[in-house]
Amino acid sequence: MNKVIISTNKSPKAIGPYSQAIKVQGSITFTSGQIPLNLDGNLVSEDFEKQVYQVLKNINGILEERDRNLSDIVKLTVFLVDLSNFDILNKVFKKYFNNDYFPARSVVEVSKLPKNSQVEIEAIFNDN
Repeated sequence: MNKVIISTNKSPKAIGPYSQAIKVQGSITFTSGQIPLNLDGNLVSEDFEKQVYQVLKNINGILEERDRNLSDIVKLTVFLVDLSNFDILNKVFKKYFNNDYFPARSVVEVSKLPKNSQVEIEAIFNDN
């Protein structure tokens, strides 16, 4: 299988042994889960809403590295430590995606995330 590792300074570096994203043969790229780190590797805030915005900003950095944009996202998988934040998540997504394109999405509650973040999101996007 032909694959290309994606690495960018527009999003925080991986905090473990994984790639920010990998493009596979053809036109699909898979990102690793992004947590709300700023470029210096620190959590942006303890506030859930601010964390969601930062994660989406980090995903957007990977998209920009590939000359892609939000409308190229095909699927998002969202991990939350507290599913009661679901409504806040939806509010942020409505603002961030400007109500004109919403990718397919799954949301799962988990017991803990890296660096004690409250949200992690991974994306699959069209890279043609």
